[in-house]
Amino acid sequence: MTNLHPTSVRVRFAPSPTGHLHIGGARTALFNYLFARRYRGAFLLRIEDTDVVRSDRATTEAIFSSLQWLDLNWDEEPLFQSSRIQMHKAACEEIVRLGKAYYCFCTPEELAQKRLVAQKEYKYDRTCMNLSAGDVQKKMSSGMPRAIRFRVPEGETVFRDRVRGNVAVQHREIDDFILLRSDGQPVYQVAVVVDDHDMRITHVIRGDDHLSNTPKQILLYQALGWDVPEFAHVPMILGPDKKRLSKRHGATSVEEYRKKGYLPQAIVNTLALIGWSPGDDREVLTLDEMAGAFSLEGISKNPGVFDEKKLEWVNGRCIHGMAEEALLEPVRRVLVETGVIGPLSAVPDNDTLLKVIGLLKERAKRMNDFAENGAYFFRDPDRYDEGAVAKFWSREHTGNVFPGVEERLVAATEWNAAALEKEIRGLAGEKGCAAAALIHPIRLALTGRATSPGLFEMMELLGRDTVLRRIRKAMQFLNMHSSGASGAS
Repeated sequence: MTNLHPTSVRVRFAPSPTGHLHIGGARTALFNYLFARRYRGAFLLRIEDTDVVRSDRATTEAIFSSLQWLDLNWDEEPLFQSSRIQMHKAACEEIVRLGKAYYCFCTPEELAQKRLVAQKEYKYDRTCMNLSAGDVQKKMSSGMPRAIRFRVPEGETVFRDRVRGNVAVQHREIDDFILLRSDGQPVYQVAVVVDDHDMRITHVIRGDDHLSNTPKQILLYQALGWDVPEFAHVPMILGPDKKRLSKRHGATSVEEYRKKGYLPQAIVNTLALIGWSPGDDREVLTLDEMAGAFSLEGISKNPGVFDEKKLEWVNGRCIHGMAEEALLEPVRRVLVETGVIGPLSAVPDNDTLLKVIGLLKERAKRMNDFAENGAYFFRDPDRYDEGAVAKFWSREHTGNVFPGVEERLVAATEWNAAALEKEIRGLAGEKGCAAAALIHPIRLALTGRATSPGLFEMMELLGRDTVLRRIRKAMQFLNMHSSGASGAS
């Protein structure tokens, strides 16, 4: 690889727009991107949208959005395969002209009958390869539907896969495969070869489910007299049960993980380290750091396991390592998307939101945790955790603790964490109880939850009016509860 001129590397990611960007596809895109950046080459994008029925423009835009969100930005305008069908057809005809392919007039019914008679793995018997030029012309003149088949030569195709090593395939194992269907549509093998050639792709890095296509594609390159790119087939991603990653394992698309509150850098790090290592113990790297260490030979030949628990751990590391300012807009977006900030709640200013982030981020594992665990910073709790009510709000607090808390906070001359802690601990001393006997009930009153960041820092940020309003609301609940009302909502 060291003999490559830095700017000679050109790689591509070529998704089909039939669904959102899959985690496995995202890793393939990432490996292409890292390889291009490692050698200061070009990372290109091709949309393989020739399946008109299943392809969707909205899905294409979603794929673009997911790649950009992951910061995997391409270097040239995306190429749409559907716009190049005439080039694909022309290549098929050129291969016929070169004597490397032939017209096939066999109908689907005839081929089905031959398969039935064979009663075993069927290979085309080359009936049409032996037609004379006159017979071919006569059938074409009569308007008979025709396909184009590649004439597979004798011998073998040998290539060096940059991940799997040397691969050899005997040509007797390859059927005379179709290049152009009888309906005039070029097949995948042709489209890929023509487009990769015209895009000047030097390295094809893709999933190993394409490995069986590679010998056929090499034959097409050779038939057309074109340079053959290097190939690297990346093993698939498995779920924790060591089966192919699918919906039964939960989310499978990048968009689903974005909505679940994962950061792009966490997804990128997790995917990169499935079957590849930078050669040291680093587990959270920037894209530039990954690119500097990346090599195709460093990719494992064995399938890797995608574990959402590991993703969550990495995501937590990323959140904890980010400055509050860097989290400001992502957190604001999550709060809006989840409805925590909306028409019925005040929109926090940047200073307030930065303080909230500072209190919550050490406990956060996903971005959604800022909404799920911190909604009480922006609106009063609408219910109290039943287990916490049973544990922390006993009858003795109904007429004793909270009235004293309210009085103490109303009279407080300073409203900051240190002063509030002094007030509450002083009150506990006066009542002859542990400070925890006040801290836990107050936390429940303010948040509706049993856990939160530091109580006194939270009280300072909520402000006197909000704290007193929530304590009075809790007192009303306690009075009703002690009078026989049940439930915690």
